[in-house]
Amino acid sequence: MRNNPLSSIAIHSVLILYSLLALFPLVLIAINSFKSKKGIFRDPMALPLGDLYSSKGYQSVLANGDFPLYFGNSLIVTLISLVFILLLGAMAAHALTEFRFKGNGLLGLYLILGIMVPIRLGTVALLELFVKLGLTNTLTALVLVYTAQGLPIAIFIFTEFLKSVSGEIKDSARIDGLSEYRIFFEVVLPLIRPVIATVAVFSMIPIWNDLWFPLILSPGEGTRTVTLGIQQFIGQYTVNWSAVLAALSVAIMPVLVMYVIFSKQLIRGITAGAVKG
Repeated sequence: MRNNPLSSIAIHSVLILYSLLALFPLVLIAINSFKSKKGIFRDPMALPLGDLYSSKGYQSVLANGDFPLYFGNSLIVTLISLVFILLLGAMAAHALTEFRFKGNGLLGLYLILGIMVPIRLGTVALLELFVKLGLTNTLTALVLVYTAQGLPIAIFIFTEFLKSVSGEIKDSARIDGLSEYRIFFEVVLPLIRPVIATVAVFSMIPIWNDLWFPLILSPGEGTRTVTLGIQQFIGQYTVNWSAVLAALSVAIMPVLVMYVIFSKQLIRGITAGAVKG
């Protein structure tokens, strides 16, 4: 059955329109980050040309000696959290799909229930726990919270994908004498690379953009993340909009870079299983 050209045009038009709407705020932030405060409010839609152009926003960000520290803290927290989410999530999903034992289904349901319970509901309890453990104003607290936050959805995605992986491949590896650990790292992980990219991108964005837990658990000067650090440009009575937009433009870059790097794997991971059956 041949595709209807009009239907294809309509679908692509909707997708292009949606893409433009999604990219519009990012482009607007980038454009206005090269303007002065007066230029931002005078003509926010215009390109930063002529008297509208100003690099004072980026100069303010670069002149602030603490901003690279905040950026580095966000990178450390995000990367370490992603490693734990991907490794522990994949290992848990592999165990749930590969080994059958009493309570297997209930354990899987328990691990996935975290998707339905917002972790922010336990903010007070988490704060009390970290105070007792002496982990307040540390990056460790953020890593633990973000790992717990990302594991449920990671386990769910990995589990559903691993169910479609042929068991004959793993059985052949066992016949060749590979241990279960080597099977996981040398056989299973290479097979789920597209899904790893999908989980990584979906997990990174809420971690990188989060303001709530850094504000509650690690508001100290040495442990602030980039989203919390941007708040220093927002005063009680005045806002340095050029610096805020410049800082936001810089903060967006890691997410865009990660998406560009893993875009092919991400699309493969999202569409995995679409043609199975």
